[in-house]
Amino acid sequence: MMGEALQTDTLADRVYRALRDAITTGELRPGQKVTERGFAEQLSVSPTPVREAIRRLEQDGLLERAGPRTVKVAMFGGVAVQDLAEVEVGLRGMVARFAARHAKPEQLDQLDAILDEADDLLILIKQRHESGQEVGKHVGRLFDAMQRFNAVVESCAGNPVLVRLLDQTRVFSSPERRSRVLERVAVDETFGLDRYTTHRRLVGALREGDSAAAEALVLEDVRGGLGDLLANAPRPPVSPS
Repeated sequence: MMGEALQTDTLADRVYRALRDAITTGELRPGQKVTERGFAEQLSVSPTPVREAIRRLEQDGLLERAGPRTVKVAMFGGVAVQDLAEVEVGLRGMVARFAARHAKPEQLDQLDAILDEADDLLILIKQRHESGQEVGKHVGRLFDAMQRFNAVVESCAGNPVLVRLLDQTRVFSSPERRSRVLERVAVDETFGLDRYTTHRRLVGALREGDSAAAEALVLEDVRGGLGDLLANAPRPPVSPS
């Protein structure tokens, strides 16, 4: 799992993101002790980028020093993750603000096409739900369409530095978010579907160049989505001390 995260950015950034994702998703449990050497061996990197990533995670409040070369996952009770969520929410809002300033007509047309696809899926999901049929596969397709929608909005922003910061501060990786959404849909087949109605309004704000409206729409949508996932996320077990 952690090795899959080593794909983009500088080596130090990749290590930081991999370790942070392992903590926020529960792969590394609160109170669990780990060593710099162990991280380096697991990620197949030298100790130097691991050491830098650990320093950043200590500053984030996700790791605590337990010895000269040993740290443990902080017993934060969700507080540090909530802080990360607020950062992600703010950056997503900034992306929307920049997108309203710089979006090109062909990009906006692409967003509308993705939403047309999403509308068809929403109709199918509703029909299957009303007839008692399984909807998980179709919700997965809808999630993937929305991921493509978000990626196009990020490209509309024309600000690679901002997008890179956002990528480094996401609370959940895309596979983890997808897994959590599908887990919730297995319990509540209408989970999150009401929030997709704001996306047309977002495209309208982008076409009008209304950066304030675009940012407000995204802030509301992202805050609600992350809030739902965090509030209903299962708590990982705590290792005995």
